Amino acid sequence: MTVKNPIAKLSVWLVLLIWSIAVLYPLLWTLLDALKNNEQFFLNMPWALPKAPLLWSNFTYVWSKYNFSTYFINSIVVTIGSTLLGMILSAMTAYILARYEFKGGKILYGIYISSMMIPFALALIPLFFLLNDLNLINTWLGLILVYAALNLPFGIFLLVGFYKTLPKEIEEAAIIDGTSHYGTFFRVMLPLSQPGLITVLITNMLNNWNEYFLGVVLTNDPAKYTLPIGLAVMQAEMQYRVSGGRYSRDCSSRRYRRSSSI
Repeated sequence: MTVKNPIAKLSVWLVLLIWSIAVLYPLLWTLLDALKNNEQFFLNMPWALPKAPLLWSNFTYVWSKYNFSTYFINSIVVTIGSTLLGMILSAMTAYILARYEFKGGKILYGIYISSMMIPFALALIPLFFLLNDLNLINTWLGLILVYAALNLPFGIFLLVGFYKTLPKEIEEAAIIDGTSHYGTFFRVMLPLSQPGLITVLITNMLNNWNEYFLGVVLTNDPAKYTLPIGLAVMQAEMQYRVSGGRYSRDCSSRRYRRSSSI
């Protein structure tokens, strides 16, 4: 869509500029704070720029001290595994529900869609005991299966509508040429559904990468923590701690004297 009115065009640019600042400013502020030492962080104004030399070593210290390499690998494995598994299952299920009529198909589709309205907390305890009985607690496989299952309803909902819009003549032509049902799906229909698959891919990947609540419940081994859990653990440990108890006391006393003088 092309905006020809200069005022409307300026308004759109202004909204986009404000939105960009609102998104980027917290990230920039976090980065600048990470380059400060303890004195600058605790005693200067919160929005003050870091003083030279910039402490890039803070990143290496946190990365090595709190095992973020392990958390990062865990998140990559779980996110990729659950996203791919969820996409394959949702695409195949959506194709069957959209293209084939069979008894109970609409009921099955309704069950998938209605599952999105069930509060997830209700299924948490049964899910924990189920994974515990299957020895999948503290494993990549357990998280991958759970995350993939959670992504299924949305993927099926989106892809069923997408498959219904594809012309049946393409599918019928492939079958007439001798392609099997599996070949028709994987070689013809699946490539044609790339826009829908990309939407599902992005949504599932973001959900799986940022997932925190299930990870806390289903993993209690630090070696299996994903990145959101590792960040929460680090934040909890560093909330009232600085590098050295003496410096912490100095900062506290100086802050107390400054507040008393005011």
